[in-house]
Formats: sequence, C-alpha cells, structure tokens
Amino acid sequence: MTSMTPARTSPPADRPQLGLRERKKIKTRTAIRDATYALIEEQGYEATTIEQIAERAEVSPSTVFRYFPTKEDIVLTDEYDPLLLEELSARPADEPWMDSLRHVMRYAIGAATTDEPEVTKLRMRLMVEVPAVRSRMMETMSVTGGLLCQAVAGRTGLAPDSLEVRVFSMSLIGGLLEVSMYWAENDFQGDLADLVDRAMEVMEKGLPTEIR
Repeated sequence: MTSMTPARTSPPADRPQLGLRERKKIKTRTAIRDATYALIEEQGYEATTIEQIAERAEVSPSTVFRYFPTKEDIVLTDEYDPLLLEELSARPADEPWMDSLRHVMRYAIGAATTDEPEVTKLRMRLMVEVPAVRSRMMETMSVTGGLLCQAVAGRTGLAPDSLEVRVFSMSLIGGLLEVSMYWAENDFQGDLADLVDRAMEVMEKGLPTEIR
C-alpha cells in the first residue's frame, strides 16, 4: 500500500497457484528488482542506470521498461495493494472501522519488517534522500488511494468518489507515507508498529495535547 509493504513479488503460500506465464512475469519482475537493489547498494541510486539493471538481471532494457516505466517505479512498485485491501474487506462487518484499519496496517508492517527488512529500509531511505523517488511516490499515491476508496466504500456504503471517502482515504495514505519517512529520517529508531499506532490515533482522535 505504501513503502511499508514488502518489495517481493511472490504471492503468499495460501494464494491460488499461478499459471506458467504469470510465474515467469513474477520471476522477471523479481530479477529486475533484485538487480536494482544490489546495484543501488553498491554504487548509489543516481549512478545506477537502466542498462546496468538490465545486464545484471539478464534481460533487455526494453524488458525493464515494459515492467517498470521508470527507475523510480522499480523501487516503489509492489504487488501487495490488492492483497491488503482484500484483507481489509474480509474484516468482520461489525468490527470498529479503526480496529480494521489497525489490523491491516499491522499485517503490512509484519510482512515488511520480517520478510525483507533491509530492502524495506532501503526503499524508505531512498524516499527521503532521492527527490525523484519521493516525487514518484506522491504520484503513485493516487492509485493506491483509489483502491482504498473502493474498499472504504464497500465497508461504509458511501460512494467511492464522494468527497468524504476521498478525503479519508488519501489522509490515511498520506499519513502512512509520513510514518515511513519519519522512521527513515530518524535512522529507523523505535518500533514501526508503534509509530503506525500513533498515526492511527491522530487519525481517530486528532492532535494530542502533548507530543511524545
């Protein structure tokens, strides 16, 4: 949903088995991502080129662009938005809305911080340090926000394009982005789940009288 979600592309074990074509696509996306992360760690973001990524991943530059329109997209894109929204939609109908959101956020954090923690931190660090990555992240937020609007509408019965749903959804997405950047700016100190709980508390209750 945001950079908190893991960067890997393989589906969870309990998901239906994919066909050969889709498995090949996932393998290619994973190879491109792995090559990109390795090169960035070795020589930095700016010095890493699409040609180098293609060579390391053993694909053509045109293949890289077919999967990822920009270098920034390689860093930011993942496959987990639909799964997280599916998790949200599956929560009990009588569960308090904020409790449902907390569950889904902790689901995302658990995956991000246990599956590939160093890759997750790299993505967050690049958002802070590289203006092009941060700018592209802001652009892609609208896509995730649109998906969240659909989930919110399905849960509340409100229209997905209503002002209230749009404001709520984008406030949540923007808040989670700020949590990611705050964590990275502070050298990943503290527990990410606790930071998200603090953000969710602000969403629910407004600004506290004292800041921790």
